Amino acid sequence: MISTKQAQLIQFLRWELAIPASSIAMALRHPEQESGQLPMILWQYGLVTLEQLDKIFDWLEQFGNTPDLKSQHQSGSPSREATRNPMPLTSSSYVA
Repeated sequence: MISTKQAQLIQFLRWELAIPASSIAMALRHPEQESGQLPMILWQYGLVTLEQLDKIFDWLEQFGNTPDLKSQHQSGSPSREATRNPMPLTSSSYVA
C-alpha cells in the first residue's frame, strides 16, 4: 500500500518533473522501493536525470522528509554534491 507521502511524491514526479507513469510503475515494482529508495531507483535505471534527482531531493527535504529517507540518503546514497561534481578517475585517485 502506498503511504500519503509516497503518493505526494508520485504526484510531484508526474506533474512537476513529467516522469512517465510507466517509469514510476516500474520503479514501484522494484523490491527496494519499500525502504524509501524510489528516487535512487529511478536514477539508477536512467529514468531521471541528475538535475531531476536533485529536484526530488529538494522536494523531499521540504515536504516529505522522514527519518528513514534522511538516514539512507546520508549513509548509503551519493551526496548531491558528489553527483554534481564527481571526482575524476585518474591513476592518482586510486588507493592501493
